[in-house]
Amino acid sequence: MGNSHQLLLTVLPGTYAIARFAPSAELDVPYTQGFFYSVTKTEEELSLVCEERLLPADLKAERRRCLLRVESTLAFSLTGIVASLAVPLAEVAVSIFAVSTYDTDYLLVNEGDLDHATTALERAGHRVQRRT
Repeated sequence: MGNSHQLLLTVLPGTYAIARFAPSAELDVPYTQGFFYSVTKTEEELSLVCEERLLPADLKAERRRCLLRVESTLAFSLTGIVASLAVPLAEVAVSIFAVSTYDTDYLLVNEGDLDHATTALERAGHRVQRRT
């Protein structure tokens, strides 16, 4: 696939988790103490993405995720940014969880898939660096 977007991504340190709560839940997880978190509430659920170390061990969550940040402020007029990342990963069977902010995009991939994901992204024309 030709890729018109050539992005720099940074693998951020630590591992992250994705947890689901009832839409009426009041979060008592200290997620705001972490480097990155995202809370999304809909009529059906409340989702929390945060550093794994902040979640209670017995809380059901998708754990051991690595966080990749797109190192650019992305204009709202740009199209295909997430697709330029998701398609090469889908082609090598790497599942993603995407989070967008006002400025940029983040991808969470399973820790066991990180090397495979990095290789696929670089093959698609992106650059990936690791932050320690």
